Amino acid sequence: MDDHEQQGPPGEAPEGGADQGEGSDVAGDPFFDDPTYRAAVVDLLGALAYGELTAFSRLAADAEMAPNQPARAALARVAVAEFHHYEALTARLTEMGVDPDVAMEPFIAPIDGFHDRTKPTGWLEGLVKAYVGDGIATDFYREISAYVDPWTQALVHSVVQDVGQAEFAVKAVREAIEADPKVAGRLALWGRRLVGEALSQSQRVAVERDDLASLLVGGNNRPGADLAEMGRMFSRLTDEHIRRMGKLGLNP
Repeated sequence: MDDHEQQGPPGEAPEGGADQGEGSDVAGDPFFDDPTYRAAVVDLLGALAYGELTAFSRLAADAEMAPNQPARAALARVAVAEFHHYEALTARLTEMGVDPDVAMEPFIAPIDGFHDRTKPTGWLEGLVKAYVGDGIATDFYREISAYVDPWTQALVHSVVQDVGQAEFAVKAVREAIEADPKVAGRLALWGRRLVGEALSQSQRVAVERDDLASLLVGGNNRPGADLAEMGRMFSRLTDEHIRRMGKLGLNP
């Protein structure tokens, strides 16, 4: 859910690779027969799938707070696109022989907890959360995708692509600040709260799910990230947050 370029179409494998079900090999992927790696991919896709499903629900609800019909329709279109991402992820899990509901279940409580702690109080806070808060999460999953096979990486990149919310949120928030500069301070504080919660959430997910964490630490014949790279990764997440806040016209 951010404003990076699309890296690949949802639900379609890169040329030369297609999975045929549980335990099958993916062309060009030497790690797919590794049970630990397979479990890690299931975790990654499960977390993303539930994240996309909740994004759809939240954006649909936020659309009801829109100040006018064009804004309501624009956010509703974004919500529909998020649901299509959810469908692409669950389709991939099904192809792997995994029940999507089972794959998503470990992530329901932590993701719901994050959203319970960061409920927006109005239209503008909802837009900032959709752009800034969700952006941290998608950056985190994009970072993790550097350690997966090309097929999975293409799917991950495709479902975290911007589907129109970046341009929409930036325009709406900047217009609101221009009309009433006092809202900038409140939204900046909200953005800081979001990044703190989102980074903590990302770290908890990475630590508490051993299979998912294995993507970062690596395994047999599978390179991972050392502590220095982990530090650089979280620095990049922070830098992207600062960039997004700047585009909104807010002090990070």
